[in-house]
Amino acid sequence: MSKRIVVVVAVLAMVGASAACGGASPAAAPPSSPVHSAHEHAAGPPPSPEPLRAGERFVTLKMPEPYQPVAPGGGTDEYRCFLVDPKITSPSYLTGSQFLPQNQDIVHHAIFFRIAPEGAAKARALDKSTPGEGWQCFGDSGVPNDAWVAHWAPGANEVLLGEHLGYEMPPGSLLVMQVHYNLLATGGKSGPTDQSSIRLRLAGDTPPVTPLDTFQLAAPIELPCTAQESGPLCDRAAAVQDVGKRFGEDVGGTEEHLVSECSGGQPVPGTTQHCDYPMPGPATVYAAAGHMHLLGRSIKIELNPGTAGAKTLLDIPQYNFDDQALRPLAAPMKLNRGDVVRVTCTHDAGLRKLLPQLRQLPPRYVVWGDGTADEMCLGLLIGTTAG
Repeated sequence: MSKRIVVVVAVLAMVGASAACGGASPAAAPPSSPVHSAHEHAAGPPPSPEPLRAGERFVTLKMPEPYQPVAPGGGTDEYRCFLVDPKITSPSYLTGSQFLPQNQDIVHHAIFFRIAPEGAAKARALDKSTPGEGWQCFGDSGVPNDAWVAHWAPGANEVLLGEHLGYEMPPGSLLVMQVHYNLLATGGKSGPTDQSSIRLRLAGDTPPVTPLDTFQLAAPIELPCTAQESGPLCDRAAAVQDVGKRFGEDVGGTEEHLVSECSGGQPVPGTTQHCDYPMPGPATVYAAAGHMHLLGRSIKIELNPGTAGAKTLLDIPQYNFDDQALRPLAAPMKLNRGDVVRVTCTHDAGLRKLLPQLRQLPPRYVVWGDGTADEMCLGLLIGTTAG
């Protein structure tokens, strides 16, 4: 999630628990817990999808072959991209999706990038030039001008967008399935395989469909070791360097970029961080979501904070990694050019000693990184870029 975090408007479909973006009430969420386990997901088959609506069809895409992840750079995470073809031959829109993780013990999250027809040749060439299934892809898909159109994280099932809302899928579009594999349980060593799939809900352009965008709102992470912890990675510079070693220069430079954009270039160590984003133009927001990792405590998204007209778009006072479902707004909210949207996150380094998979790792000064033991602060607002 690193290359796109500083772009205010990007295309993303954050999945939810069968919730509609058109103002419907969200499904009941499981109780939040101040201490959550690392990837102890519920077993059993996923819930059945909602019935097809008029003009919709299902298309199921599966990874070509089972894949055995390998974590590079001495880390415990791999991001792998797999090219899949929905075989779209007429103007279509993605109006819903349901990711089906085959091995939830190692699948941390998954993102789907749309590759426009003009980029299909580059995507196929990249796939062909890389040995084995897919290619390694920290940050994004590795294909220029891609668009983020679907996402799965724990606690999410099917996303069902509101009537006449969707993500554009022109004829000849391809999808890149990016899967984040968490290998903490094996100490970063190869072990189990995965062959996940996704069920797409596609519709034509009659009646007309309003194309969706998503506002991504990221804040820095400057979480020091606790007073009871010590070690080489408790030094901030060493921790930033370690992220770069494990995930490459793009991801390694994310924290410094966020500090520059959000904190005036000066890191401010502490448990709570925020960032303000001026709106570049009008928009209508239908739903919100937040993403952190295992040390996350709370996340909030506010509109024009500190003013008489301030509003809260998302407030999760007890963040639960295993409940990252989309939260539809009670009613669509209009945003205007110049409005300020703030994302605020609180993390707790003390949780490291309470989570079995993190307890075995050396303590570190936590900054933005792609690994399960690193952290993120990412707010998501899904809507249209027309007021």
